[in-house]
Amino acid sequence: MHPRLLRVICLPLHRRAGFCEKKNVVIFGYTEEQLAEFFLTYGVGAFIAFMVFIIWRLARDSKAGKFGTFVIFLGLGVGFVGYLAKIIIQWWMER
Repeated sequence: MHPRLLRVICLPLHRRAGFCEKKNVVIFGYTEEQLAEFFLTYGVGAFIAFMVFIIWRLARDSKAGKFGTFVIFLGLGVGFVGYLAKIIIQWWMER
């Protein structure tokens, strides 16, 4: 079996044989942890910005008006507020 597949498929038999040791995987000069932190912060933020654009375009194309646009953003954008609150709470607790 290919060594990279053994890192993904780590069964108890593989652990006993010593195939599932934690290794520092480097991708483009960055560790897996650095890449995950970057994309979970900025990648999800960019995705949220893209979703705001989609919601705005949906409101514009449906000719919802001011109140309808507000309701669409309120209904579809509540999850964004939770994510932004999470970032602010983490920043506040780490300082």
